[in-house]
This record gives sequence, structure tokens and C-alpha cells, in this order.
Amino acid sequence: MPTVTSRLLPDLTPWRSSADFRLLWVQGLITYFGSFMALIALPLQIKDLTGSPLAVGAMGAVELVPLIVFGLYGGALADSADRRKVILGTEAGLGVLAVVLLVNATAPEPALWPLYLVAAGVSALAGLQRPALDSLMARIVPHDQLTAAAALNSLRWQVGAIAGPALAGLVVAYAGHATAYGVTVVTFAVSVLLCLRLSAAPPAHDARKPSLRGIAEGARYAWSRPVLLGTYAIDLAAMLFAFPNTIFPFLAEELDAEWSLGLMYAAGSVGSLLLGLTSGWTSRVRRHGLFVVGGAAVWGLAIAAAGWFGNVWLVLCCLGVAGAGDMLSGLGRSTIWNQTIPDELRGRLAGIEVLSYSVGPQLGQVRAGAMAGWTGTRTAIWTGGVACVASVALLAAALPKLLTYDSETDEDAARRRAASAGPEEAPRV
Repeated sequence: MPTVTSRLLPDLTPWRSSADFRLLWVQGLITYFGSFMALIALPLQIKDLTGSPLAVGAMGAVELVPLIVFGLYGGALADSADRRKVILGTEAGLGVLAVVLLVNATAPEPALWPLYLVAAGVSALAGLQRPALDSLMARIVPHDQLTAAAALNSLRWQVGAIAGPALAGLVVAYAGHATAYGVTVVTFAVSVLLCLRLSAAPPAHDARKPSLRGIAEGARYAWSRPVLLGTYAIDLAAMLFAFPNTIFPFLAEELDAEWSLGLMYAAGSVGSLLLGLTSGWTSRVRRHGLFVVGGAAVWGLAIAAAGWFGNVWLVLCCLGVAGAGDMLSGLGRSTIWNQTIPDELRGRLAGIEVLSYSVGPQLGQVRAGAMAGWTGTRTAIWTGGVACVASVALLAAALPKLLTYDSETDEDAARRRAASAGPEEAPRV
């Protein structure tokens, strides 16, 4: 009989049942580590070159258009091309952009414009890659293991998110931006080698070439499903109003705790990691819409508290709670998406998912940077948290089917479950 401890520990079934899942898990951990090194070094370098919160926040504006365009195209591409090839090509491209950052950082006088150019390029390649990655998961993991797989993927992300920012702050402070970018280059080289070992993931035999018509078909499907629409809208609103990461360097300075910058970036991931390490119970939950709404509300409340408190340790605790709420909401979104979306639309809907959880943070960076320059750093943070909670409450009231979603009774989930058990399902490795 399972013990309390075994019920809380992460469910490792997807790791044991799928070799491709294991490869992607390890590859993702390595990539996240390098990506977070660059993620911290890049805004810090812009801050060092300009001293302007608006200039740092403008990075989000530069990334926005490529993310929208290539995210939607990447979704259509994932439904019409071998997803393994898409992942491999974009991962190699991200490695090349890391080399550009390294070369610029080692120049006698590093320029500002390459930083924005690389930020736009990373956004474009990430937009192409994420739909292929996300849509592959439902193919390599059995239907009844999707929540467990989402928890393990979130756990992997958090490990990289904790180690990357914490070490990046130290590396940049003591060894410089170039060293951080050098680590990023190495991690992408290793990641490409791992991606080469993935199994082929060809499209359906009747798949059409990427087109605006195909993208519109995916958008119409999403719009016709209130549950899906709710997951997109709530995540977009939460990130738009309560994603202050870009102004953390100014918050640390205002709290007279510059040493805490790396911890600020890592605190949310620590909270997510703690939830992930006790996520075994989530595999037995059916009401995943409650995860989405409740987690987003916790995120907003905790961000508001982080902006209100003037003690750096209380701020770090609040950011940890926010991370736990974000992970809970993310588990709900990922499970609903993989449980309900048919495979032939999975890539295009994954493209919309990329916009829902990526455009929000980009716009959130712009909002936080602009408002911090107008009202001050802490005010920009706590007012954003309050706006997040209010918007989540309004959206939950407007889309009640999200709150009542049940994986056992939802019609789309039932169809997807039946399809995953059929003869056309990819073989389990």
C-alpha cells in the first residue's frame, strides 16, 4: 500500500516508459542551464551599458514581433515537418547566437545593438522550436502519464532555473559577461549532440504545408473551446501584469542588496521546485482547471507582496511562493492542452500556446520597465500583482467551463484518450 511519502514524490513513470522522454528531459536540463546564464547576463549587460530601466525593458519589445510571427509559423511547421529536425535546427541556431554574444562581450568596447539583435533572433528561434517540442510530448508519452510528464518537465525547468540564475549572478560579478556567454555556448553544443539521438517524428501522411489557412484553422479551434481559451487568457494576463523580472536589478539596488540579484531570479524556481518534488498527488487530480486559476491567483498575490515589502528576505520568500503558484497553474495548462487537443492540430495549437505563455512575459517586461521609470520599482511590482489577481478573477467568471473542467467527463479529453489508444498511436519506447 502506497505511503504518504510515495504519494508526494514525483511520478517517474514517463521516465521509465519512454527513451525519447528521457533524452528530451536531459537535453532540456542542459539547455535551460545555459539559457538562464545568458538570460541573466544579457539584461545585466544592457544595464551596465545604459543604466536605464527603460532600455532593459525594451528588450521585451524587441522580442515581441519575432515571437508572434515565428511562434504561429512554428506551430504550422510542427504539423507538417519532422519535429525532430525542427528541434535540432533551431537548437543549433540558438548556439550560433550564443557565439555572437560571446564575441561581442570579448570586444574592447561591447556594442549595444548586437544584444537587441540577438534577443530578437532568440525569440524567433524559440518561437519556431517550442511548438515542435510541446507537440512531441503527447506523441512520446502515454495519455495517462501526461500530468506526470508535465510535472517532471517542470521539475527539470526549475533545476535549471535555480542553478542558472544563481551561478550567473556570481559568474557575471566575478568573471564577466563573456564567461557566462561561454558557458551558454558549451551547453548548446552538448544539447545538439543529444538531439541527434532523438527518434524521427514525421508528420501525418496527409499533412499540409504551413499556410495562413492552416494557422487560422488552429485559431478557430482554440476560439471554439472555452477551456482552452481560458488557459491562454489567464496565463497571458498573469504574465502581462505580474512579470517584473526585468527590473530585478533595480529592485536589488533599491533594497541595498545587490548581492541578492541572483537569488531574486532563482527564488521563484525554488518555490516551483519544492512543489515539483511533492507533485505525486497531481497525477491523481482530474480538475486541472482549478490548478490554472488558483495557481495564477497565488502568483499575483505573491508578486504584489514582493513589491510591498521592503525587507529583502521577505521579498525572496514571496517570490518563492509566486513560483509555486506559477508551476501549479502551468501543470494545469499543460495537462489540459495534451489531454484535449487532437494530434493533427497539436503543432498549430502549440504555436498559440507559445504566444500565450511567451508574449505575456515580453509585454510584462515592457510594462514593468516603463512603469518603474514612471512610478518607481516597487510600485510597479505591487500594482502589477494586484492587477493580475483582478484579471484572473474576471476571466474565471467569464469562462466558467475552465473551473468545471474534469478530465474524465470532458468530451475533447475523452476523444483524445480514445485516439491515443488506437492503432495510429506512436509506439511506446
